[in-house]
Amino acid sequence: MKRLVFAVVTTLMLAFSFEGCRHDASQDRYTGVDSIPMLIMQIKQCARLYTTEYKIHKIVTYDDELRLRGSIFDHVFDLPLPLGDRKVVIPMDATLKGYIDFEGFSSKNVWRQGSHITIVLPDPKVMLTSSKVDQKHIKEYVSLTRAHFSDKELASYEAEGREAIIASIPQLGIIESAREGAARLLIPLVEQMGFEEENIRVIFREDFDPGNLKELFDQNSIERHEQ
Repeated sequence: MKRLVFAVVTTLMLAFSFEGCRHDASQDRYTGVDSIPMLIMQIKQCARLYTTEYKIHKIVTYDDELRLRGSIFDHVFDLPLPLGDRKVVIPMDATLKGYIDFEGFSSKNVWRQGSHITIVLPDPKVMLTSSKVDQKHIKEYVSLTRAHFSDKELASYEAEGREAIIASIPQLGIIESAREGAARLLIPLVEQMGFEEENIRVIFREDFDPGNLKELFDQNSIERHEQ
């Protein structure tokens, strides 16, 4: 029997991390028809906007009990065998980061109607930046008649722990935090182009689904940790 227990600590990064962004917030305000191409150029220079970081502490427990099962005269029995237990507790720590990737940002992401502007952001992504087992605090209980957990078994339980963390992403709120953080940073950038704050909208595509983990999770990050 496996039990996965979560203890989650979340930290919203107050100082946003923007890879590749070279925008100078002190520059003069841009106005006129050329403001949109300038805005697109400024945003495209910013490769990834990291806005959210979640620290997760997870406890994976595995309870392996030998049992005797059968039936006698149509009477079904299921009995634990004495000295047949194996148990292990594996503490894990992981870090998830939410970000927006602007590599494919283009004029298709910007709508302008007079003094109003709408920016459609790329879908937020989530990556697993670290995953580590607390080796010092792994606890095992193994009966005399049973073999100890092998390294292969422990590695498989660790992998299950990572997968459970990833599966919980839609419930953690990290997608929404990445979205809100991107809007907070981009609005001042758009204001530099000559737009008033009340005329700026930052949105995601209409069919954006924060529960679609397959599209939103950076699979390369979990592959790096499995190597």
